[in-house]
Amino acid sequence: EQVGRVNDERKIAMAGRVERALGCSVADKTVAVLGVTFKPNTDDMREAPSLVIVPMLVERGAKVRVFDPQGRSHGEALLPGVEWCANALEAAKDADAAVVLTEWNEFRALDLKALRKAMRGTALIDLRNVFNVREAEAAGFAYSAIGRPAGDRMLVRYSML
Repeated sequence: EQVGRVNDERKIAMAGRVERALGCSVADKTVAVLGVTFKPNTDDMREAPSLVIVPMLVERGAKVRVFDPQGRSHGEALLPGVEWCANALEAAKDADAAVVLTEWNEFRALDLKALRKAMRGTALIDLRNVFNVREAEAAGFAYSAIGRPAGDRMLVRYSML
């Protein structure tokens, strides 16, 4: 029970991270969510962070555009109020921010410059540490990630904690 509560608190904190990346409000902002399944290479939605984070963003006024390579069949019923897209670049089209919730290899292979070009904004919130900070910043992103050790060269700015 305690573990479940802590996990839910962490998911709520991640939604707050997205808000802070967008100036403390997601109201009237478009957010591209990349990945909604619990883990890559499955359509399993049980305990997926997206089930907490995405509804919070929608409730707070964000327009959420979603892409997941396998999660749509189960996710559509569980995530009402979102727009499902055919691929990551379509989800990112004119988005103010992109948020990585599942570490699919397909996302690791994304052309970050093409992703940035598709977007209106520059916020890339990588909640799975999929991207290299230098590459993300070179593509023009204001990049935020979590859980990287302090000595790591890929260290991210922790100003958003």
